Amino acid sequence: MSTQVSEEVREALHEGRPVVALESTIIAHGLPRPRNLAVALELEEAVRAGGAVPATIAVVDGTARVGLDRSALTRIAEDPSVRKLGHRDLAPALAAGVTGATTVSATAWLADATGIRVFATGGLGGVHRGWTETQDESADLRLLARVGITVVCAGVKSILDVPATLQRLETLGVTVVGYGTGHFPGFYLASSGEPVDWTLRSPGEVAEVIRARDRLGGAREALVVARPVPVAEQLDPALHDRVLADALAAAEEKGVTGQAVTPFLLEYLTVHTEGASLEANLAAVRGNVRLAADIAVAYGKGLPDGSGGR
Repeated sequence: MSTQVSEEVREALHEGRPVVALESTIIAHGLPRPRNLAVALELEEAVRAGGAVPATIAVVDGTARVGLDRSALTRIAEDPSVRKLGHRDLAPALAAGVTGATTVSATAWLADATGIRVFATGGLGGVHRGWTETQDESADLRLLARVGITVVCAGVKSILDVPATLQRLETLGVTVVGYGTGHFPGFYLASSGEPVDWTLRSPGEVAEVIRARDRLGGAREALVVARPVPVAEQLDPALHDRVLADALAAAEEKGVTGQAVTPFLLEYLTVHTEGASLEANLAAVRGNVRLAADIAVAYGKGLPDGSGGR
């Protein structure tokens, strides 16, 4: 695979300094311009402030890039032709020389292959509502069963079937822990109402779990650290439930199916909550990025040689 690791990220990994992977889909497709570039720079700065090196990941002109310079980051944010790339799209994208933003699955794959241990995102993909009829689930789930990376997130998008997603993650052997909570977060909401089996309360506790996984060896699956958006910054639950119900009804009425469902529902929530869902999303992402940096630093400090890589 044609992969270019930035000098900053390459040196950090070689020297055993902590690195945090960041996805680029939120930049290209998740936020309005020009705010998206400002947020991208803000998230990278938050990683640096936490003592780690940011590694935003994307494909630029057929090259997988791990760590973007300002020019590449600006292009991902401003070019309307930037494609959305999951793990399955990487090989065709590289062969065709296209430019694309990486989803959770593609980012996790490239980060893990590079040796990065911690990845921060907003919400994971999951099992879609009506799965028994459509068999529709995100590629994120199967990919997370194949990589040993730690993913800090705010749960899965609340437009999905959360109980079914948690069951699927259990079936795939992906470890899910709540960060400071006994319930799985609801992306825009602090809680989905679904319990988690394990609760961790500090970056050091998460780092110790990562080290325990290293000692166990064997099969490699992701560790999902589910951090809830603070209650004060969540979307109003009553507003969320009402608008989501309306969005689902509108999607059915318009015949929206397949890959078009998620962007339709997310856009509907943004419009009909007057941007409140977007602000809750950003609050979650910011907190996840800060926590990921703290985990990466704590993990590196606990290794015999201070190394944060494999």
